[in-house]
Amino acid sequence: MTDSTALADRLDGLLFFPVTAFRPGDGALDPALFRRHVREGIDAGAAAVFAACGTGEYHALDLDEYEAVVAAAVAEAAGRVPVVAGAGHGTALAARFAERAHRAGADGLLALPPYLVLPDQQGLLRHYTGLAAATPLDLIVYQRDNAVLSPASVVQLARNPRIIGIKDGLGDLDLTQRIISAVRTELPDRRLLYFNGLPTAELTGLAYRGLGVTRYSSAVFCFAPDIALAFHRAIGSGDLATVERLLDGFYRPLVELRARGRGYAVSLVKAGVRLGGLDVGGVRPPLSEPPAEHLAELAAIIDRGRALLADG
Repeated sequence: MTDSTALADRLDGLLFFPVTAFRPGDGALDPALFRRHVREGIDAGAAAVFAACGTGEYHALDLDEYEAVVAAAVAEAAGRVPVVAGAGHGTALAARFAERAHRAGADGLLALPPYLVLPDQQGLLRHYTGLAAATPLDLIVYQRDNAVLSPASVVQLARNPRIIGIKDGLGDLDLTQRIISAVRTELPDRRLLYFNGLPTAELTGLAYRGLGVTRYSSAVFCFAPDIALAFHRAIGSGDLATVERLLDGFYRPLVELRARGRGYAVSLVKAGVRLGGLDVGGVRPPLSEPPAEHLAELAAIIDRGRALLADG
């Protein structure tokens, strides 16, 4: 599907960023197990699947593996929910990944930050508009790390009908508010979607909702969809007691554990999926696995979160 309005209308609900399954023995891609992971997420209530993105180790996939992952997600989704694929690196290589995503049947792209360089605003505009021109797929631009956009730059991007949203992984609420205000002022008839894209977005969900940003990606959904959905329902309905109970007893301890290791925004999530009984393998280099004591803490945090649900 390539109609921008149709995709934008379908990105409302809990957004699922599945891990990519590798065989435990040789580390090769396991499409069948990945499909099971995607199927279980959709059956649990995911509103969209973001395949081969950050949590899915986009950085570690070659072009053929990437296309196989996106195609597997598309086949499993079977039109029930949209599938958005990651695309990063420099402009030329990002366009090649975009071509593969389109061929695999993806509904859109999450434009990850360009590789390594520290571009200025003009360079970022050239990159994202170049990527948008290279594909019929709609783009969500992921702001984080070396890709930080000014309000004026976002207004320029919003003039492109293929760029349908901004996902914020920076956490600068002042900048986010100024971006929203600038687009609203300069392009009052333009609908641009905004997403909270921080690693554990639930922790900052209340703050982002104060800016009107209600969409977010949930890494927790990968390994504890019951907790993630309960939180999503609570924050959407204004059930502050449940929100605070899960923030205090589950999400804050999880974020504090995540901060104790590099790459834990991916490797700790993947470990959580394995703890749930689905052996999706380990992470590929340059990431590494959490030690046993951190896995034990993760298991205890998940158990505590489910106990809070039962008590509630």
